[in-house]
Amino acid sequence: MENRIFFPQVALDEWIVEGTAELQDGELTLLAVGRRYRLAEAVHVVSDASGGGDAELVGRVKARVYLEQLGAEIVETSMLLGDAAYDVEPGWIGVPSAPFADYAASASARGKGGRPLAEPKSDEELLARFAGKVTAGV
Repeated sequence: MENRIFFPQVALDEWIVEGTAELQDGELTLLAVGRRYRLAEAVHVVSDASGGGDAELVGRVKARVYLEQLGAEIVETSMLLGDAAYDVEPGWIGVPSAPFADYAASASARGKGGRPLAEPKSDEELLARFAGKVTAGV
């Protein structure tokens, strides 16, 4: 199964404004590390605001299209599905454009002179490092 990553809209907005990420033709590029992700609109279901919703949805990330096919109405940070109301975090599901092993072997993952940069072992580790650098203002 492909690795999928949730990118909150707030984080994407910050990264784009700061110039650390670029979004073009539905593909996100993390400029500092050269990693690319194909994006699809999604929401992270944070909580059941009505108390009568589907507990299986809470804590999950679902594609917006899927939820709308189920009849969901999503407005900003709220979602109605049937008689239930949920608090949601809007964002995007990212699927790496290439397997991590291919990325790690590519020039994008190498520093000057072709030497490997600090070697993350997974997309999760790469993103944690990227987010740490962005948060620290590096």
